[in-house]
Amino acid sequence: MSNDVDPLRLRFPALFREGYVDYADCRVRYTTEAAPEELVSRLHLVAVTTDAKIVVCRSEQGWRFLPGGTREPGESLYNLARRELMEEAGAVLHGEPRYFSAHVANSNRAKPFRPHLPHPRAYWAYAIADVQIVGAPTNPSDGETVVEVLTLPPAAAADYIEEQDPVHADVLRHAQAMGLVRP
Repeated sequence: MSNDVDPLRLRFPALFREGYVDYADCRVRYTTEAAPEELVSRLHLVAVTTDAKIVVCRSEQGWRFLPGGTREPGESLYNLARRELMEEAGAVLHGEPRYFSAHVANSNRAKPFRPHLPHPRAYWAYAIADVQIVGAPTNPSDGETVVEVLTLPPAAAADYIEEQDPVHADVLRHAQAMGLVRP
C-alpha cells in the first residue's frame, strides 16, 4: 500500500514524518510499501505469543524495544528473524514473518555500517511473528545484553517501550490499527 493512500498515516504523523537518526547518520522515512529483500539491513519483530501478547525486551542499559537487529552476511530474512528472537527474547518463530512496513534509511556516511550491508540506501523492516518463549535470551557477546523479556497486551507493550523507543511504540500501534495485531 502506498503512503499516499494510507489513511493511518494521519493517525501516526510522527511515525510517517521524515526524520534523522543521529547514531546512524541517516535520513529515514516510514513506508508501508514492500521493502526489497536485498536492501533490508535490519529487522524488528512485533512478536505475538499464542495468548495474543506482545514480546518486549529490556537491555541492561535500560533500553526497551521490540526484538530484532542487524542482518549477518548471507543471512535470509527468515533466519535473521529466528536468530534475533532467540538472542533477544529466548523465543522460537512459528511460521513465516509477515512484513508490513519499513523505514527507508538513506545514509550520509561514506561506507556502510558493516561491509555486507546495503549502502547508501537500506530498509529497516518490521514484521509480525508468531512466537513461543522457550527460555532465556541467548545474549551473544557481540550484542546488547537483554535482562528482561515481558509479554504484554498490545497497548501495554506500546506504552512500556514508548519511554525508551517511541518509534517502535508507534510501529506496534500502527500494526494494531492495521488489524495485524489483536487488541
